[in-house]
Amino acid sequence: MPKAKTKAATANIHAILGSDEADVKRVAAQLAQELAPVAAGDFGLDIIDGTAENLEQAATRIRSTVEALQTLPFFGGAKVVWLKNANFLGDNQLGRAASVQTALAQLADVIEEGLAPGITLLLSAIDVDKRRSFYKTLSKCAELQVFDKLDSSRIGWEEEASELVQRLARKRKLQFENGALELFVLLTGGDTRQIENELEKIDICLGEKRRVDAELVRELVPLSRAGVIFELGNALAERDLERALRLVRRLLDQGESAIGILLVAILPTVRSLLLARDLMERHRLPRPHVPFQFISALNRLPPNATEHLPRKKDGSINAYALGIAAQNAHRFETAQLIAGMQACLEANLKLVTTQLEHELVLTELVVRLLADSKLQPPTSKRG
Repeated sequence: MPKAKTKAATANIHAILGSDEADVKRVAAQLAQELAPVAAGDFGLDIIDGTAENLEQAATRIRSTVEALQTLPFFGGAKVVWLKNANFLGDNQLGRAASVQTALAQLADVIEEGLAPGITLLLSAIDVDKRRSFYKTLSKCAELQVFDKLDSSRIGWEEEASELVQRLARKRKLQFENGALELFVLLTGGDTRQIENELEKIDICLGEKRRVDAELVRELVPLSRAGVIFELGNALAERDLERALRLVRRLLDQGESAIGILLVAILPTVRSLLLARDLMERHRLPRPHVPFQFISALNRLPPNATEHLPRKKDGSINAYALGIAAQNAHRFETAQLIAGMQACLEANLKLVTTQLEHELVLTELVVRLLADSKLQPPTSKRG
């Protein structure tokens, strides 16, 4: 996800950094082509491979960069020195080495002193330790562009990923329908390279048609294990019995345990549907068109209204899952969902205490959850 450019005090020092390898390499290559003086031909772009295999190589590549910056262009023209794909700026064995830090300090001195007229420095690196003094030098002296990958473990990543997908899709004049965007985001996980690859496939497949529906996403975007689990949750929430059973079989064929499928996909979906429906009824929240509308509504509720909701490891609410559930909660009655939780408990007990075929247990559970006949809420036993 690109951050805003940091304007430099000098216009002849450029740094393209970040954890998003695809964007860093793409932008750096484009910038190198733009900056290289056409009249100088092959002498106009001096590329130094920054991918070092050991400490000696790393220090040598840095010193080569310093020498190139201090060598005037041939025939008094201009040149670009590109330290490309440096792998010794991060918090790793290379980056922490004293010899590498000494060499980087020399490069930092050259940068701070200013480059000779006609000489431009371009530096690209994937892993950068922003605590180091060299990064601070770049921040102060270079036109800095940072492209960091979305962190899918961080709260709110889905919204950032959705914005990224829509921005890249607009360049191709593609328009996602509701449901298709959420599915695409979860299947690609915020990975820029995968997003671009899958959008290209969709673009080619659609031809003149420009609208992307969920079926096309399911057909073209490969399903990872996480994707199949997410799709099973979707099928349950949408009461699509045939698709849910097919996905259960697929997970079992992939070696997933029945208890894992129950606890990771089926139970969380039923619980989210129940929680979402309860919140919507208790606080008169409207059914959202997209998950983020429900997230906004949750954020407006007082703390005591959400204190019972399950939390992530960082203590935040898994609001996106609730937002997806809120889109489908109208398909179920509250009593059905309460009975569904009980059915999940019974299935759990069967899986761990009986010799019943695991696929049969899950199939029976899914049918009970989604069949047209309504589940009855559990009744208390009387002696």
